[in-house]
Amino acid sequence: MEDNLNQAMIPTFHKRKERKTTHEKSEMAKHESLVSLKRSRRAENVHKRSRRKREEMLKVQEKDQASTVGAGEDDEKAEVDRKIAALQMIIPGGESFGVDKLFEETADYIMALQCQIKAMRVLAGFLEGLEKEKRKSGG
Repeated sequence: MEDNLNQAMIPTFHKRKERKTTHEKSEMAKHESLVSLKRSRRAENVHKRSRRKREEMLKVQEKDQASTVGAGEDDEKAEVDRKIAALQMIIPGGESFGVDKLFEETADYIMALQCQIKAMRVLAGFLEGLEKEKRKSGG
């Protein structure tokens, strides 16, 4: 009889799956929507910047096309304006400079780039010399 009691079925209880409350779901949805909003704003800002530059270039091109109807002097002026606009986009901060200051900054920028090239050449030569020394010493 004792064996029958020991073998009696003991009910087992399974853990219920935890369900997320509607509050938790709404919090997760808010978080996801904030993340997607931030991403879309970043993409929007990048798009706006590139669109602005395109619009500037289009304005310059429109001026060029409009000036082709005029005399040769107008063509030259339009060409100079187009080149100045292109230079303003190349030089860091160039959009905020007048023509005189733009040319000064361009000269300074070219000098800085030349110095960087010289520094890179010196560094490359130094590293090349180290490599030759390693090869000579068998390393």
